[in-house]
Amino acid sequence: MLSPAAETTLIAGIVVLAVAAVVFVGYKLFTASRDLGTDADRATYQTLHTVSLAAPHFARGLTADGAARAARHLRGLLGCQGLALTDTTAVLAEDGTLPAADLLDPARQAMAQGRTQVLHLDGWDIVCAPVAVQSRMVGTVVAAASKADSGLVRAGTEVAAWVAAQVALAELDESRARLAEAEVKALRAQISPHFIYNSLGAIASFINTDPQRARKLVVEFADFTRYTFRRHGDFTTLAEELQAIDRYLLLEKARFGERIGVRLEIAPEVLNTVIPFLSLQPLVENAVRHGLEGKPEGGLITISAGDAGQHAVITVEDDGAGMDPESLRGVLAGTAEGVHVGLRNVDVRLRQLYGPDHGLVIDTAPGAGTLITVRVPKFQPPRLDP
Repeated sequence: MLSPAAETTLIAGIVVLAVAAVVFVGYKLFTASRDLGTDADRATYQTLHTVSLAAPHFARGLTADGAARAARHLRGLLGCQGLALTDTTAVLAEDGTLPAADLLDPARQAMAQGRTQVLHLDGWDIVCAPVAVQSRMVGTVVAAASKADSGLVRAGTEVAAWVAAQVALAELDESRARLAEAEVKALRAQISPHFIYNSLGAIASFINTDPQRARKLVVEFADFTRYTFRRHGDFTTLAEELQAIDRYLLLEKARFGERIGVRLEIAPEVLNTVIPFLSLQPLVENAVRHGLEGKPEGGLITISAGDAGQHAVITVEDDGAGMDPESLRGVLAGTAEGVHVGLRNVDVRLRQLYGPDHGLVIDTAPGAGTLITVRVPKFQPPRLDP
């Protein structure tokens, strides 16, 4: 069974493919209409063109501003004398000639019945088609004509269904944005409890014996937490993330001393690569907490980043305790609980942003250390902020 995040991504992908197919068919029909000049071809092209003009105005759902901009296009699509769009509580927009009476009452009747209603109001025929998203009423499309025939009733019903699809897609985009934000918050929450306690304990241990080092560690701690808990942006640069990792490791080395060794192998040309915020620090933290912390003799963490054509390839390797591959596979798949939830959060975010082929690649075994590889396209993906 797909996870909610994967299911959301799959549904959104299907909708995008469907829209792309419609645009392609529309283009082919437009070409055919120029070549063949048939009335059917021209009518089909005009319908698709009108729909494409209205669609962007529902990008944020069924809002007053979007409805006002889309109403004219939808009235042209239906060929009615007047058109209104409502939500569940108000008339959002009107276009053309409509009855003077309140349109919200017939709209509420249609939503209550859950199907298109044809009513006679002030000498007008009113077609009220409910807009339902997963059986949840969100509004109506109201078409007014001096006489409503069966064609207008069917067309009004289909336009309402199309509006519902646009609203559903907008809600998926918003849900995806909220999910990404929640995952970043989860990473922050994972860092804060143990790391803050341990860091403050390490700083306190130097206050009497080495006050200068304690002051330096306080500054590093403040800079790291400021970066970790910043409230803006889903992305950062590799250089900024590495700077935060350097501060994190300085604080950890204050606890472990020479038990933790660090080696960096970073190609300068990839330092400006845009990566998801907090996508590498959890990997380094995993290496410290679950790789080296339990080894009395400590070990070495190697962080490398290089250019690989269209991608930057980043690796985090430790020679610590390693992990059980089967248990790790279950955690990454979301089918098992474990201590490596930070790795799962990063893996899910990478797959959401770049596709299923861009998740974490982890080579590990008990006692054999861990090598984690990340491939990031060298271009900035669209922001997920709503």
